[in-house]
Amino acid sequence: MKRYERYADEIARLIADRALQPGDRLPSVRQASAHRGISPATVFQAYYLLESRGLAEARPRSGYYVAARALPAPAEPRLSRPRRRSSGVEVSELVFEVLGSVKDRDVVPLGSAFPSPQLFPMAQLARGLAAGLKRLDPWRTVEDLTPGSARLREQIALRYRLDGLEVSAEEIVITNGALEALNLSLQALTRPGDTVIVESPTFYAALQALEQQHLKALEVATHPRTGIDLAALAQALERHTVKACWLMPNFQNPLGSLMPDANKQALVELLAAHGVPLIEDDVYGELHHGTRRPPPAKAWDRAGGVLHCASFSKSLAPGYRVGWVAAGRHAQAIERRKLMTTLSAAVPSQLALSEYLDRGGYDRHLRRLRPALARQQTLALRTIARHFPAGTRVARPEGGYFLWIELPASVDALALHRLALAQRISLAPGQLFSTDRRFRHHVRLNHGHPDDPRFESALQTVGRLAGELAAAGRVA
Repeated sequence: MKRYERYADEIARLIADRALQPGDRLPSVRQASAHRGISPATVFQAYYLLESRGLAEARPRSGYYVAARALPAPAEPRLSRPRRRSSGVEVSELVFEVLGSVKDRDVVPLGSAFPSPQLFPMAQLARGLAAGLKRLDPWRTVEDLTPGSARLREQIALRYRLDGLEVSAEEIVITNGALEALNLSLQALTRPGDTVIVESPTFYAALQALEQQHLKALEVATHPRTGIDLAALAQALERHTVKACWLMPNFQNPLGSLMPDANKQALVELLAAHGVPLIEDDVYGELHHGTRRPPPAKAWDRAGGVLHCASFSKSLAPGYRVGWVAAGRHAQAIERRKLMTTLSAAVPSQLALSEYLDRGGYDRHLRRLRPALARQQTLALRTIARHFPAGTRVARPEGGYFLWIELPASVDALALHRLALAQRISLAPGQLFSTDRRFRHHVRLNHGHPDDPRFESALQTVGRLAGELAAAGRVA
């Protein structure tokens, strides 16, 4: 158990024993830090956890208090149980149908895959772009083709090294967002008809990529807290000929699960023993709620078989479309496929990000962004506990900005999506996240819009609509 979890459990016991009463003020962050010998960040994490359990509440400019009406937190969703056979993929039409509304700013974007654009330092990035273009050596537009800006690749490699990973700039290829990095990795490792392992549920863009490249998906049971089930994965590798795994060990979309470090190490060793490369989708790793970035699975890669894909789109610069893949022994194959398709990422976007990184702004920005997302998650969990129907289950991620919600079995998520859309609220129904639309009473909810004053009331409306559908299902 982590330090913040231990401290939160101690306070929770005091509340349960009535030693702390509703409305009582909790120790200030400074007091708790000094008294317990723990960092302020650890205290904040404990208080965020208590908020998510409905036991504490923050009051602006006043501190944290025992919740006036402490509600029990909903249980977490259950381990998925997908089919044990691979299948073709046909999800794009449903994705296009459901998600066409999320670009409309008049719709509350609970179904969006993106955090609020208001969260990002767009003005500072623009200044970096202007400064970089003034100093641009015209020959760099030619010399940096395909692998990308040498300067930016060195900066990314430095961030890897600061996190304890030995990744060289030479194995990094800059791409048009992480999705291109993931698709290029898939192309380098597979041929039409091959089987690729994915989590269950998995991000619909991964399923769309498999569909586009005429690949088969083999979904493996995944836990909403700890990620892919390693025993189930081992069985799948024994029973099937698998060419690659596309997994998200850090804050998986849609579950929000975080694989423990020991599981990541075991994952890399298991795949290496079977000679199966790992395409690691790590676009949310920087959005942790804790005191350190969770290491990617690539941290345990000794044979170069992990292709680590990430981007700045979710954490710093949406719309700039700058991602990358640290491809290990597959770097040359990725670079050649990049050369044959989109040739290179846009030079101005790379310049802007490189300038911004040089000035040390990224980590300052992240220190503001992470607590904002954590607080909004707490608000969402508290609202769900109060307004969603009995029997609702909710994952409680330690990072990212998604919540995976399991509703009563009588609630059809597509029907809920359509009812919510009539109220100008979007949702991502669970049917998007598997090949067989099995998660029919689940939804993924985006809470990454702390600047949107409509968020809480929209979520209350979704809870009311879900309750009406649940009641109608019970009557029927």
